[in-house]
Amino acid sequence: MSPATDRAEIAELVARLAQALDERRFEDLRGVYTPDAETSSPRGALHGIDDIVDVVRRTSPEEESTQHLNTDVVVDLDGDHAEVGTHQLVYFFRRGEAPHRAAGVRARYTATRTPTGWRFARARISPLWQHVS
Repeated sequence: MSPATDRAEIAELVARLAQALDERRFEDLRGVYTPDAETSSPRGALHGIDDIVDVVRRTSPEEESTQHLNTDVVVDLDGDHAEVGTHQLVYFFRRGEAPHRAAGVRARYTATRTPTGWRFARARISPLWQHVS
């Protein structure tokens, strides 16, 4: 693959993660993370895709929706590995209502090429700010 193709695939992985969260398709996270992935976020430190899917499902209230907007996606390639950084704006809302909370987030991922494509092996999600209305 070319570096440009790799960067595009990794940037799409960032978007697929956001869509899976926003559309509450938590099982789709299995196509975003490696089986032994590790994440660090306000939800805590999670180890393995089963733990990630379970905790995200349990800590995502049914009545609350999210909208993740990614920007400034930077991909630093190193062969079959990449370090990825992005800023996220996350809105929390109830269907048909204006957002009641918004947060700015810095996300850093370590991506690895697998036989089924690029996947995240590590995620570090760091909140920068939050606004509650």
